[in-house]
Amino acid sequence: MPQLNPLDWAPQIIWLVITFSILYLLMKRVALPKIGGVIEARQARIAGDLEAAEKLRRETQEAIAAYEQALAEAKARAHAIAQDGRNKLKDEVAAERTALERDLAARSAEAERRIDQAKNSALKEVNAVASETAAEIVRRLIGVAPSQPEVSAAVAAARKE
Repeated sequence: MPQLNPLDWAPQIIWLVITFSILYLLMKRVALPKIGGVIEARQARIAGDLEAAEKLRRETQEAIAAYEQALAEAKARAHAIAQDGRNKLKDEVAAERTALERDLAARSAEAERRIDQAKNSALKEVNAVASETAAEIVRRLIGVAPSQPEVSAAVAAARKE
């Protein structure tokens, strides 16, 4: 076996050095620059992706903050509108209630006036009917009709009691 013969070692070492030198130069000048370019491109792409992701994250946070602010403003406006509506409704109800109370007071006063008139009229009629009835009762009991002033005075005295 020639590889194990010590006399053949010198040319084998020379060829080994020449082969490894050529492989080294090929690797250094051709393969490694291509691999390095690929690695650098990959790193640049990763860095760009990270920058884009950071930019999108910031934009998302800004959009969320703007959304929350707009939502808070909308809630505040809705609350103000609702409060304004409640206040207007309360004022309208108070005005309506005041008008109704005024109307009811006027109607009540009118009803009391009519009741008083009816009462006075009824009392006059009752006095007249009582006087007539009393005069008729006295006439039937004693046979003599009393005078109208006597009957009116007796009815008035009976009413006072």
